Amino acid sequence: KTCADDFLGTRDRAMILCLLDTGARAGEFLSLDLADVDTIGGAVILRKTKNRKPRTVFIGRKSRRAVRAYLKIRDDDNAALWVSRRGDRLAMPSFQGLLKRRGRLAKLRDIPSAHDFRRAHALMMLRAGTDVITLARLMGHSSLEVLTRYLKQSADDLHAAHDRAGVDKWL
Repeated sequence: KTCADDFLGTRDRAMILCLLDTGARAGEFLSLDLADVDTIGGAVILRKTKNRKPRTVFIGRKSRRAVRAYLKIRDDDNAALWVSRRGDRLAMPSFQGLLKRRGRLAKLRDIPSAHDFRRAHALMMLRAGTDVITLARLMGHSSLEVLTRYLKQSADDLHAAHDRAGVDKWL
């Protein structure tokens, strides 16, 4: 809601939605090029990953729509997906600054980092029923041990899981 219909607002909205939708690491996210994103089908190829093995993640309908809106108002020829107002590839300090700015504008007590979006992505996917093997692959983890750091479940999560699969469901 803090994002206006100007260049920065349109870009920031697309970035926030895509960051949450992909669960990408900040460096992976900022290294995306226009050619890496299918704005129709939603596939996103992360080429510059931590383990140097490209992986495909996905963005949903809202994120694709936001990216298309952002691309419509761009007037540069940079191959980078995420650019500054001047048309340069967005750098990490600028990215961190936009997350802080949007967090303050939204009056959030705790300003989220890019890593907070990654963790939120993992929890949302788990809560929506994604199995942990698939989730680990989407997030680029080589083991489930690493994934478990992201999945600190609350008592409500555990209660909901029990409600879905407890004895009441099969007796």
